[in-house]
Amino acid sequence: MPDQKESVEPVEEATAPRRGVQEDGPPQSAVTGKRQMLRDFLRPARGQLTVALILLLTALMVVLTLRSQAAQPSYTNLRRTELIQLLDNLSSETRRLEEDIRDLQRTRDELASGAEGADAARAEANRRLDELQIIAGTVPVHGAGVHIVIVDPEKKVSPELLLDALEELRDAGAEVIQINGIVRVTTSTWLGLDSEGRVVADDQVLTSPISIDAIGDPPTLESGARFRGGLVSEVEGARVGGSVSITQMDRLDIDSVVTITENEFARPS
Repeated sequence: MPDQKESVEPVEEATAPRRGVQEDGPPQSAVTGKRQMLRDFLRPARGQLTVALILLLTALMVVLTLRSQAAQPSYTNLRRTELIQLLDNLSSETRRLEEDIRDLQRTRDELASGAEGADAARAEANRRLDELQIIAGTVPVHGAGVHIVIVDPEKKVSPELLLDALEELRDAGAEVIQINGIVRVTTSTWLGLDSEGRVVADDQVLTSPISIDAIGDPPTLESGARFRGGLVSEVEGARVGGSVSITQMDRLDIDSVVTITENEFARPS
């Protein structure tokens, strides 16, 4: 008889999973670890809070340090002529302070000289009175200085720009300042805008061109106004589009004065 081929039926693969192997989803240990991390994040331990607080304080210190460094003036990008102008301004201020020290020392010696002490004290009191009247702006004054004229065709000169200019002149040694021949600049002077958007100083509208008279060392005052980033560069820049002229004067007469009002609450101790 012919050989009959045996029929072999395919064996079906076992549907049961192999031992130790999961069909779907992540391992149970991974799920447990994620849950534990979430619980730790929502309920941090005391040590974690301490570390977070230290990191926060460190970050704040770094930010404050960077801001303070950025706020400090940088002289690395200044030209040689600008550095020379800055040095001249500092030298002039140093000489003025040294002269003040010598005057005070001489006054001290005169007051301590016995019989001449009374006359010296009276003269010193009068000198101090004159100085205080000048500082308070209650008397007209004259002296060498600069006359500055600001032309603002587009009316873009702001109170902030003028305030910066006044501070620059003060830093350069200006002893007395007058604006537009009518406003005596003192410690109580304020700058702002009126209801029509015009620049005002002590309730006086500043019409263009704006003039500033400053008594002090003329070359030093002009250098302070022309310093890069100062009055001249700001007004003649693209933001304002104006012009500034500065004239050194051997004599400036400042006639505007302020009226002193009696203090309502403050009394000397």
